Amino acid sequence: MQSTNPHTAPIDTPQQQRLLIKVCGMRDADNIQQVAQLDIDLMGFVFYPQSPRFVKMISSNAGLIPDYSEERLRNANANQQAPIPSAKEPQRVGVFVDEMPQTIVTRIYNHRLQYVQLHGEESPTMIDNLKRTLIPDIAPNIKVIKALSVASKEDVARYKDYEGLVDLFLFDTRCPTMGGSGKQFDWDVLGAYNGHTPFLLSGGIGPDDAERVRQFDHPMLAGIDLNSRFETEPGRKDVDLLRTFIQQVRG
Repeated sequence: MQSTNPHTAPIDTPQQQRLLIKVCGMRDADNIQQVAQLDIDLMGFVFYPQSPRFVKMISSNAGLIPDYSEERLRNANANQQAPIPSAKEPQRVGVFVDEMPQTIVTRIYNHRLQYVQLHGEESPTMIDNLKRTLIPDIAPNIKVIKALSVASKEDVARYKDYEGLVDLFLFDTRCPTMGGSGKQFDWDVLGAYNGHTPFLLSGGIGPDDAERVRQFDHPMLAGIDLNSRFETEPGRKDVDLLRTFIQQVRG
């Protein structure tokens, strides 16, 4: 399905930028601050209640008023506005699985999200409607990542339903847990991807895969997604492992 939304603003093609590095599944405040100091571009927060990396919200006890993130609550109590992200600060990605659009909008506001990653069976129509709700009034610069769980070339071919509608694809390992399994798929199946939308490579990339990532060649590869294999526990990353890996990938 091709989007008819005139506000779609694709990111630069892979040939125009360096490899993006996304660290996903962040939750602990101190760990977030440490990882944010690394040479990364995107930081992911999981809003899927069944995930062990789920970022909980704090109830406002105010009926229809949206719940708070911890950050929003601190700022509200201090009677201050939330700080504007620094240009060097990683872009914030909210990860959702078949979530209600109004909940996604609430999380975008509370967590100052710049990307929405849809990791379930979201339809092209749902994504198009979500973008029309957000752009231009609520989040005019929001970008959408559509995750596709793959194990075969046939799975990869599902991208055709979303081509022209999203800003990035994310190819992840097909598994029952909707990501974070630590298992890799056969990257060779991505030879079947002939789309024009850049993609992130995900699925069990670990500390020993730096050279393999450097050698992986696809014209639409935009970046990589790192998660469970860099963890000391769900939601907490080993900063030293990440730093070493990033230095190796960056060369």
